[in-house]
Amino acid sequence: MTVTEIVRSYYAARGAEAAAAIGQVADRVPSIRERLEAAEVSLEAITAADLDAVRVLTKDELPALQQARPPFGGLVAEGSPIARVFASPGPIYEVQLEGEDPWQWSAALAACGVGVDDVVLNCFGYHLSPAGMMFDLACRAVGATVIPAGVGSVEVQARVVADVGVTAYIGLPSYLSALLEAYEQLGLPAERWLVDKALVTAEPLPDALRAHLSTRVPTVLMAYGTAEAGLIGHEVEPGRGLAVPEHVFVQVCEPGTGVPVLDDSPGEVVVTMADEGTPLLRFGTGDVSRWQVVDGQPRLAGVLGRVGAAIKVRGMFVHPHQAADVLRDLGDVGLRSGRYVVVRVGDKDVLRLQMVPEAGADVTALSAAAGERTRASLRVRAEIEVVDTLVEGDALVDARGSM
Repeated sequence: MTVTEIVRSYYAARGAEAAAAIGQVADRVPSIRERLEAAEVSLEAITAADLDAVRVLTKDELPALQQARPPFGGLVAEGSPIARVFASPGPIYEVQLEGEDPWQWSAALAACGVGVDDVVLNCFGYHLSPAGMMFDLACRAVGATVIPAGVGSVEVQARVVADVGVTAYIGLPSYLSALLEAYEQLGLPAERWLVDKALVTAEPLPDALRAHLSTRVPTVLMAYGTAEAGLIGHEVEPGRGLAVPEHVFVQVCEPGTGVPVLDDSPGEVVVTMADEGTPLLRFGTGDVSRWQVVDGQPRLAGVLGRVGAAIKVRGMFVHPHQAADVLRDLGDVGLRSGRYVVVRVGDKDVLRLQMVPEAGADVTALSAAAGERTRASLRVRAEIEVVDTLVEGDALVDARGSM
């Protein structure tokens, strides 16, 4: 069968299941009910074709939607048991419902071989953003022991790996590379490096980086998801695409039109899932992917880029309006003009703040304020670069594709 035939079959079968499930929860979720009504879809008998008639809701719309209908934009089912509330950059407020593994990442961990005998170093942040907790709960769901490491203090974490007997890693692939480097620089015993599996996500995993990591970690698998949807796809074996779990219906759609792509052309990843508390209807992640076929099954080819305004840097989204706000506020400490530029340096994404100071400004104080306010507002550290001039343009630029 061709890619088009397999994708068409997937859309028809999984789309019908998703449509029926959405119909069962629509009455309890105001935004979904309203979007179906706006598309003139009957709530009593929703079909896969009906789903395609609904306008895609983009991630970039969520901050305004939540401000208009606080706190969650009408996206949470009425009466849902909320365990935690997170504040991701945007700001976007996300909820964690009660339950063992509400984001359903345990399937990706199981594919990676993580289980009851593992001690997992979880190197995603626990502070306000949901990534740390979503993987923490998934690890507990498969019976693994969790070390809530978060991001930073890489030398301390390297010692923990040796002292506690860590066997698995979760986090950014570039951070795993930094952890390996710190372990070696500290001269820690090679025989105490027991990490033999890693689930990585939230940034690219180039072939060269995977090969480097695999010299010390035999199993390195990639996964993909969002704070809103949880797990969207994961590798079953290295480099053979992302398998889509059964709980989520994924479409690759033409950006702007929302028309589903039926071949292997790139498009925006659009998600529908009928979780009882936080269902999603045609949610546009802003990520670009395409379909590929492996062993007769449709798989996503990873994240190939972005179509939304927000830019992901080291696992965190940076929004243009937030970058502009920081630059405007730095005017009170001597900034004439500036811009944030995202570049790729080696295996790492780097946020660089290029600044033109006012004449006579205290550059040291300006740089210190810029670094502090960037971390506080954007939740990502920035390299500070003082320049003489800047061409007027956007406050946030993604230059990774051009450097």
